[in-house]
Amino acid sequence: MPLLLPKRIKYRKAFRGKRRGNAKGGSRLAFGAYGLKALENGWVTAAQIEACRVAVSRSLARGGKVWLRLFPDKPVTAHGQEKPMGAGKGLVDHWVAVVKRGRVLFEVDGIPELLARQTFRVAASKLPIRTRMITRKEEG
Repeated sequence: MPLLLPKRIKYRKAFRGKRRGNAKGGSRLAFGAYGLKALENGWVTAAQIEACRVAVSRSLARGGKVWLRLFPDKPVTAHGQEKPMGAGKGLVDHWVAVVKRGRVLFEVDGIPELLARQTFRVAASKLPIRTRMITRKEEG
């Protein structure tokens, strides 16, 4: 499966923005019984999301359902190594999802808690931010 990216966008290039504050929404479980929640702010690239999705799918081995709760909709630009300063903004290099503290990144259901914990440990190792597993009874 190819990496995630938007079908169409309003502007080709975006400002970098601020990476601070808490998540405005998406901080509670909506679909599954267990979730992986971000503990810090950062950018998660499309490649990292895909690596997590593959790791979670493999670890579940056809027994359970996975929900992705983030999407890379921010373009990140880059210049070549030998470009001089003042040559304008570079071309779009890759796509990232802006993740704020408290955001639920992945959810799973239909598996025991121990397997969910192991699955999220593998997924968390693929991410550049600290995370923790949450359950329905913790929220309730």
